[in-house]
Amino acid sequence: MSSEKSPPLQRDLPAVFGNLGYEVLPFKSTAENVVTWIPKSTCLTVTASPPKGIEATIALTERLAAAGYQVAPHLSARMITDKVQLTEIVTRMKASNVNEVFVVGGDAKEAAGEFRDGYDLLKALDEIGHHFGEVGIGGYPEGHAFISRANLASSLREKSELATYIATQICFDAKTIASWAREVKADGVNLPIRVGMPGAVTRQKLLRISMASGVGDSVNFLKKQQNMFWRFFVPGGYSPGKLVNGLKPFIGQPDNNITDFHVFTFNELEKTEIWRQKSLLRYSK
Repeated sequence: MSSEKSPPLQRDLPAVFGNLGYEVLPFKSTAENVVTWIPKSTCLTVTASPPKGIEATIALTERLAAAGYQVAPHLSARMITDKVQLTEIVTRMKASNVNEVFVVGGDAKEAAGEFRDGYDLLKALDEIGHHFGEVGIGGYPEGHAFISRANLASSLREKSELATYIATQICFDAKTIASWAREVKADGVNLPIRVGMPGAVTRQKLLRISMASGVGDSVNFLKKQQNMFWRFFVPGGYSPGKLVNGLKPFIGQPDNNITDFHVFTFNELEKTEIWRQKSLLRYSK
């Protein structure tokens, strides 16, 4: 799947806020809260975490799909044992009419089986002959704690051939994101970029979730990036609107592929949806 097959979309902010993508955590109450607060038009992704196992992610994906949502599971390479298990997951997703997955390497300390990283899993999916119309991969605007920028760029080029979009890890600086997006495009990766950011999340809830479960790549990334972590928790240090306004001049520009936002809700669904609705009204004026 060539990166040239997925050209960027020209979007304005009302269009973006009309259908933000939300990431949710696979907790017991997640499905009920999603149905209560989130419209069916909202695209969802479900994270994968080592403490809960890949089954929690797949089961919640099936439940949300049955409720009428467009939902994509995180397929964590280090949590899937082999092609047999992967084929079973693909089969279940097809039965649930799930047309999208997001492939990550994962935070498990040891691989459960034959897949070491996201690229291994992407190759296996391709060999299986999956049905997914959308395959997402991660991007790192501020780098990675354990991987060099050169290796990140090389890995992104490899994975982009088997993917249709990029969703970034959390970065609070709009100029850094835009500069990275320009580098990605200049490097020949022409996939749409969805900028990852926390939604209307209380500091107390984010801290509680990160300490209690460690679920979600974004939580772990905040832990690894100390400057970003403290920028989030200092008084007045973060609001989702600041990042959106900072990126507004770059969305749809020809030198980058930034098209959308991917919102890490940390299951603060009511507050995040209220924020989205208010933002939609504001940017539509």
